[in-house]
Amino acid sequence: MRWDDGRIMAASLPFRLARAAVFAVVCSVLSVLAHRLGGGMVSAPMAAGGLSLAFGAAVAASGRERPLAVILPLLGGVQAVLHVLFSLGHTPAVHDAVGHMHMSGLAPSMGMLVAHAWAAGLTALWLARGEAALWGLLRRLAVRLRLVLVAYLRPICEPVVVVVAPEPGRLRSALLASAVPRRGPPYTQVPLLSG
Repeated sequence: MRWDDGRIMAASLPFRLARAAVFAVVCSVLSVLAHRLGGGMVSAPMAAGGLSLAFGAAVAASGRERPLAVILPLLGGVQAVLHVLFSLGHTPAVHDAVGHMHMSGLAPSMGMLVAHAWAAGLTALWLARGEAALWGLLRRLAVRLRLVLVAYLRPICEPVVVVVAPEPGRLRSALLASAVPRRGPPYTQVPLLSG
């Protein structure tokens, strides 16, 4: 992590690549599963193309924290391109089951549009909250780490204080030094008379 000149925390390349890889794998798996549930077939080359597309979009956007206003259109665009890519890559399958969404060529049905809008909106909200939580945590960790490093690495330049011991008083023997002086008459026990 590093701070940009505008005090915005920016991601280093390894962190960007790790975030993009996780996003691309999750995005591709969810897209393939959703497309299969919608009645389509996805070949391995098309799934690899979708993975590459999602990775490229994620690397481009993962440089710093992104708000919902950036995530939602980006996610919607990636979904639209993945839909077209997956639609071009399969032959129409015949399904006897009721409830599968029908696609005529590249134009999705109304059910498919609703499913895409719902998935894009929900996923964008989820990603925006995750972004805010991740970057908030990283900012707090950076501040705390900086405080620890400053405290640890700062040279201790305190003046040396020389304590001068007072002159010893008169010397007494060790026996008298540990004796406890008591004043007053000697202690005697007086028996109590009962009666």
